[in-house]
Amino acid sequence: MKTEQDNGQLKRTMKTRHLIMLSLGGVIGTGLFFNTGYIISTTGAAGTLLAYLIGALVVWLVMQCLGELSVAMPETGAFHVYAARYLGPATGYTVAWLYWLTWTVALGSSFTAAGFCMQYWFPQVPVWIWCVVFCAVIFALNVISTRFFAEGEFWFSLVKVITIIAFIILGGAAIFGFIPMQDGSPAPGLANLTAEGWFPHGGLPILMTMVAVNFAFSGTELIGIAAGETQNPHKVIPVAIRTTIARLIIFFIGTVFVLAALIPMQQAGVEKSPFVLVFEKVGIPYAADIFNFVILTAILSAANSGLYASGRMLWSLSNEKTLPRCFARVNKNGVPLTAISVSMLGGVLALFSSVIAPDTVFVALSAISGFAVVAVWISICASHFMFRRRHLQAGKPLADIQYRAPWYPLVPVLGFVLCLVACIGLAFDPTQRIALYCGLPFVALCYGAYYLTQTPKTQEPEHVAE
Repeated sequence: MKTEQDNGQLKRTMKTRHLIMLSLGGVIGTGLFFNTGYIISTTGAAGTLLAYLIGALVVWLVMQCLGELSVAMPETGAFHVYAARYLGPATGYTVAWLYWLTWTVALGSSFTAAGFCMQYWFPQVPVWIWCVVFCAVIFALNVISTRFFAEGEFWFSLVKVITIIAFIILGGAAIFGFIPMQDGSPAPGLANLTAEGWFPHGGLPILMTMVAVNFAFSGTELIGIAAGETQNPHKVIPVAIRTTIARLIIFFIGTVFVLAALIPMQQAGVEKSPFVLVFEKVGIPYAADIFNFVILTAILSAANSGLYASGRMLWSLSNEKTLPRCFARVNKNGVPLTAISVSMLGGVLALFSSVIAPDTVFVALSAISGFAVVAVWISICASHFMFRRRHLQAGKPLADIQYRAPWYPLVPVLGFVLCLVACIGLAFDPTQRIALYCGLPFVALCYGAYYLTQTPKTQEPEHVAE
């Protein structure tokens, strides 16, 4: 099978710093800045911390599996290529469309969240107007060139990383009284963590919100998507995976601890970012405005990454000859313009927020996107399990695999099981159940479409890194 290098279509213009920041940029966005409020209101403070710790474990497991696969086979649209090779072509086709759905729907939730941010300053302007404006901006960033996109994403993400660090430091100072509260009330300390009890609604809400937590972590797998446009992927990808996971655990757990300690469970939600809620409470002039602006740029950064990912997935499907060739065409800058344009349709979902209650739309869109990404993670774990198994069955030495996930087969099996449990948890949450109502028929439709539209092909030979 030809790779992007062979056919000269997509260009390897991304460096290590681009890849690390692209992954961080995809993750530190709508899920962390808005979904965390929903999770706190559902599970309580201690439950939220536990849910994010489990989410961090799941991400680590999935990324170990993806690391081994993407170093052995660095390809744009990686997940569906691996699934097609090791789980069957129909599964690969379905995985590609699921990942496209993940980011296309996430565009809708991102633009809705960006509209919430703008309403903080302009409460009279409807959310949908801001959605239209941001659709145009993000589309322009993506169609100029991959290098321009990657450079823009690097600086977007750098702002987010600095912001998260500042938030953890300032929030921690407010928790213990080093910075006064706006209303003169005493520092909350750790009282809010257990004010309603350790798990006020029991353990079930933790299961119910696992997909929301995984949605917040989604984006780490962008390392696999971008592998085909990365210089020296064998060296760059392992570094990107290690640094990304370490930073995510520090950023997410530190951030969630500060949010849970400063926001009482009853005040949390999604219509206003919990970050802004925190700084409305803290006595620092204009802090809430500054953080609202930073959160806005962060959400647009995540949308930027999302449009990149969904466009590349359509390009990859077309490159594998499972979609019309028009999706594989690139402009003179190496950008798949048709694929990006079609993927932008997800942004239109955000326009419904002007008709339906925005908070309801936001949670529903996040849940659908979360279901799709968790289904993709399941396929990554299963693909890795089969890849290593076939490698060993062929009598090849492990030394041939340049990056190896530890503790095989425990890592892929545990990752698979935890992701499956998260999907089951959706059935217990009425506000997120729509993800199953939409997601399961979508999976069935993809399998049906594959068998109706694809002629039988000979299985492509397995290959690993030499």
